[in-house]
Amino acid sequence: MPMSFDIASYVREIALLAVPLLVAVTFHEVAHGYVAYLLGDPTAKAAGRLTLNPIKHLDPMGVLAFLLTRMIGWAKPVPVDPRYFKDPARGMILVSVAGPVMNFVLAVVFSVLFRVTGGLAVASEAGSLGAMIWEPLAYMCLAGVTVNLAIGLFNLLPIPPLDGSRIVAGLLPPRAAYAYLRYERYGFFVVILLAVTGLLGKLLFPAIIFMRGLIL
Repeated sequence: MPMSFDIASYVREIALLAVPLLVAVTFHEVAHGYVAYLLGDPTAKAAGRLTLNPIKHLDPMGVLAFLLTRMIGWAKPVPVDPRYFKDPARGMILVSVAGPVMNFVLAVVFSVLFRVTGGLAVASEAGSLGAMIWEPLAYMCLAGVTVNLAIGLFNLLPIPPLDGSRIVAGLLPPRAAYAYLRYERYGFFVVILLAVTGLLGKLLFPAIIFMRGLIL
């Protein structure tokens, strides 16, 4: 999805991406909170974050960043307290894995919907009401596949505070994990730097394209 400064193309892009993105980030965060809840942590539930209402999960600055870049955005992290877990390290690994796994499941769901809507679009007569309905929905479902793969893979990067860093920390000895997660304050700047230099795309796009090809 190349960047374009044409206002009509921009609005069209945002319209097609909005629903898949809201679904992706909402289910991602709920998955974190629900797995934590299953492991005994009531923090997310008490905070009202075990809900599919996307407004509860949106971060205004994250939304603004996405609208400006169409590449970088973020949601409010679900609060998790590992002290409730019988095994905090294992618990944090499971909670961290839950978000990306949910995105990969959603990518498969969107791929099925893409086949259905795409088939209906092809069967519709060009310019008909059916084509006007099914074609945009097919593109939206295709965007849903890409968006969920991108979010899932991005969050698996071992850059604090992304989910991948929590997984790595859970596998490290406690002292090493603490030292590793101390770099969390710099993680946002590292991500921005990777995005601006194009390295983030070089890291993620080949995997996204490969996985999308397999799913579709």
